[in-house]
Amino acid sequence: MKYEDNPKSIKYYVKKYLLKNADFYKDKKVIDFPSGNGITSRILREIGAHPKPFDLFPEYFEIEGLECLRANIQEGLPVENKTYDAFICQEGIEHFSDQFSALKEFNRVLKQNGVLLVTTPNYSNIRSKLSYLLSESERFNSFMPPNELDSIWMSKQDITSEIYFGHIFLIGIQKLRVLAKLSGFKILKLHFTRIKSTSLILLPLFYPFILISNWITYKKNMRKNKDFDFETRKRVYKEIFHLSIDPKILVDGHLMVEFSKEQDFDNVSNQLRSKHKEFGVT
Repeated sequence: MKYEDNPKSIKYYVKKYLLKNADFYKDKKVIDFPSGNGITSRILREIGAHPKPFDLFPEYFEIEGLECLRANIQEGLPVENKTYDAFICQEGIEHFSDQFSALKEFNRVLKQNGVLLVTTPNYSNIRSKLSYLLSESERFNSFMPPNELDSIWMSKQDITSEIYFGHIFLIGIQKLRVLAKLSGFKILKLHFTRIKSTSLILLPLFYPFILISNWITYKKNMRKNKDFDFETRKRVYKEIFHLSIDPKILVDGHLMVEFSKEQDFDNVSNQLRSKHKEFGVT
């Protein structure tokens, strides 16, 4: 069975999302990075979009009539500022050593209100949380923790100096949210993919503790943080709290998050306030 037609594959859910939103993507310029074998680029073309595929190893790209260019996220994409309507990063961010810089680069090439779709293995479901507790691995009793034997997926120094790491940089919803926010994005929608049976079995046992613990943390920080006004604290902390206790996130196999570019990333830094006392302040 093709990956795009297999409900166990994230490509199935990306295809489903694109078909559902075909009207939006029609005639849009869309970056597909990393594009892998090109299935998503092909689907984008079929629904009338104008895909631009990039990959660290374009040798894997298989779609005729489309050219996949080599791109190293560390060096940036060979694209002008604010020229694309949408960006799809499918199963890529967990391989990037500098995820913040990658998200800033995504922001750079997108137009205002452009859409960013990120998919990644869900490091926020209960099974993943338990796996990290037991062994710091992606899946306890199955995978070793990240290491130099299993976590180097491709190293072709004759082609590129960049190493294609495995899942060394797995990321949960909270870190993904804040790095995206600091890069100029806001969450538009969380798309549910499929239930992980282990997480579903564990949910009734752990959910009361998750709910109570996060509620206590939320209330404590609402009282403690005096650096921001009440409404600002409530808006930010409430969003974080709801993400922490969302049952769908706690059982979903993948994170599939649709973001919108709300501002340029360099504008974000100008609005930030230092948590620690700034230099020269007494």
